[in-house]
Amino acid sequence: MSDRPLRGKTAVITGSNSGIGLGIARELAKAGADVVLNSFTDRDEDHALANEISQQTSTSARYIKADLSKGDEARALITQAGKCDILVNNAGIQHVSPIDEFPVAKWDAIIAIMLNSTFHTTAMALPMMRAAGWGRVINISSAHGLTASPYKSAYVAAKHGVVGMTKVVALETAEEPITANAICPGYVMTPLVESQIPDTMEKYQMDRETVIREVMLQRQPSKEFATTEQLGGVATFLCSDAAQQITGTTISVDGGWTAL
Repeated sequence: MSDRPLRGKTAVITGSNSGIGLGIARELAKAGADVVLNSFTDRDEDHALANEISQQTSTSARYIKADLSKGDEARALITQAGKCDILVNNAGIQHVSPIDEFPVAKWDAIIAIMLNSTFHTTAMALPMMRAAGWGRVINISSAHGLTASPYKSAYVAAKHGVVGMTKVVALETAEEPITANAICPGYVMTPLVESQIPDTMEKYQMDRETVIREVMLQRQPSKEFATTEQLGGVATFLCSDAAQQITGTTISVDGGWTAL
């Protein structure tokens, strides 16, 4: 088997200039895929990330700006990519507030960026996949796509919606060489999470290890963060021939969270 099984494929990963999306992009590129990075900014460092991936993996890597809160820009992202064999819907934001105090603008933004954009990008990518005779839709949901927490109404609703949409796409493509699955991470070690540890240590007057185990990973039985590399590995597996009959399902990478 080739060590670059995705050579010749193009992967579009939304929300991929940092964190989970960037980790997935790196792993898909290592497997030979050309990658399109995305976020709502258009900075030199965004394009530098693409150049870095290209040089490290000998693949084509580009960065395309698109504000996924806007349906027309989400659709334009796929059009500008020109090709989309692998679609990874990852972009997301969070806001925590009781329902009766939840800002309407925040609700609208979360639903737009995480749920509506998944509809728009998938609608544009499926014809490309059908024309190519092969495709993978990988939606990054969450443990919160399978269970809930208080004060996260928009996030939980959006992530549950992503799981439901994944199932619909899988059924609509079931007789084609296209699959659709959702990855449901628990807490993942990203630069954003890492930056929150010192403040949390100060707030609870705890050392780093105790804060991670007892506060940040309270609901994650393994008491370990998942890594972006692990999520990238799962995404790469879902693009493999071994995963051809895996469609319409969720894969939890949550240290046992949803087993409780």
